Amino acid sequence: MQLNDVDLGNRRITVGGHVRPLDDLTHRAVLDWLGYRRNRWPNTANPHLLITQKTAVELGPAGTLWTTRATRNLTATLERLRVDRQLEEALTHGADPLHLALVFGVDETTAIRYADSARALLGEAAEQVSQ
Repeated sequence: MQLNDVDLGNRRITVGGHVRPLDDLTHRAVLDWLGYRRNRWPNTANPHLLITQKTAVELGPAGTLWTTRATRNLTATLERLRVDRQLEEALTHGADPLHLALVFGVDETTAIRYADSARALLGEAAEQVSQ
C-alpha cells in the first residue's frame, strides 16, 4: 500500500484496487502513523505507507516479517480486527451481503456468511432488550 492509496480528506483508502471507507478508528490510526512517520523519517522518499528504519532509506515496502513482529502478542490480532471491522460494517448497514461484497472485495458466499452473523447478533440483541 502506498501513500497515494490513502485519501484522508474523503476518508477513503484503496486496498487491492478497491476503494473502501475509513472508519473513525482507522482514520485516527492513519493520521497518527503519518505524523509519526513524518517526524521519524522527514526526508524519506519511500512512497509506501508502512516503512521501517531500513526501508526509509530505500523505496521498497516494509516486509511481512516486520508487520508480523509489530503485531505479535497484541490482544487484538490483525485477524480479529479484520473480522470485527467486517461485522461492524454488516451491523451498520443492515447486514446487506451486496454491500459487504463491494466494501471488502469478498465473494458472495463470504458476504452472506458475514451478513448471517450480523443478523444473528442483531436477533440476540433484540431478544435481550425484550426480556
